[in-house]
Amino acid sequence: MNQFLRDAFGRSIRYLRVSVTDKCNLRCKYCVSKQCPLALPRDEILSFEEIEFLVRVMAKMGVKKIRLTGGEPLLRRDLQSLVRNLRSVPGVDELCLTTNGILFADMAAGLKKAGLSRVNISLDTLSEEKFLSLTGFDGLVAVLKSVETSLSLGFKTKVNCVLGSWNEDEIFDLAFLAKDNAVDIRFIELMPIGGAFGMKGLSSDCVLRSLEERFGKANASRKKLGETARLFYFDGFKGRVGFISPVSKPFCDECDRLRLLSDGRIKLCLCSNDFIDTKNILRSNQNADTIENCLSEKIFAALKRKPKARSFACQSNGLLGNMSQIGG
Repeated sequence: MNQFLRDAFGRSIRYLRVSVTDKCNLRCKYCVSKQCPLALPRDEILSFEEIEFLVRVMAKMGVKKIRLTGGEPLLRRDLQSLVRNLRSVPGVDELCLTTNGILFADMAAGLKKAGLSRVNISLDTLSEEKFLSLTGFDGLVAVLKSVETSLSLGFKTKVNCVLGSWNEDEIFDLAFLAKDNAVDIRFIELMPIGGAFGMKGLSSDCVLRSLEERFGKANASRKKLGETARLFYFDGFKGRVGFISPVSKPFCDECDRLRLLSDGRIKLCLCSNDFIDTKNILRSNQNADTIENCLSEKIFAALKRKPKARSFACQSNGLLGNMSQIGG
């Protein structure tokens, strides 16, 4: 197969986010809405073998970066074996993980040995009281330990922080994580999806101005193609401070990703309800070559429907679902 994934607007698809479960051990208010459905039955979730098969097909089509997400991916039993198998797929250059950090510290060494190279850890507050209120779980100490463990094991580490009323007074303290550690702290604008619909977020530009008033001029880091974050260096900082601004500064022009949901649907865009159903093909009684050809043909055809830009408009009708289902 010598064709590569390219949408109708000429954007090359090199990045696949793989949700391995829709389950999560936190109930973050901005993620999970009150109408959140129950977790899917086990047989509705793709097996590791099915995920690996699909990744192998898409790697032949030009996908080079895989990120494992959830829900919370570390709730999926024996995730280490999936990491090991995906790391051996020809064409996959990067294998990353996004986690809420509750379980990561105890599993980090095994994941490192299996071939995981990058870790994104979610951390929205440094207050134990606010962490409990925001997530429904007393887990701040565990998350901070996971950040420390990730750095000590040599993972390229990013800390994702969703901006909202809960941390407006903690911006400087959160940024300080990048002062003493070689970590990227990335402030993310709140998107009106799931439980966040109707919530008021913070503007990334306003936060950047506040940081410059406190720490001096922010020096922009060179942006890589397809990178969602604008990253900055502050004098005296070991790490960088970044901003992901899907609301105020959409980055759709450089979108290079698709999202594989845990039930086997591929989501063409975060804010689109257009999917590619792969599970029925993966579980058809056909030989591997036929399944691969069917998958590639369906993906190529559907990719032409990938929207030019995202719109949050359909969330007003509750159509987008929760981030725990979408995979972040």
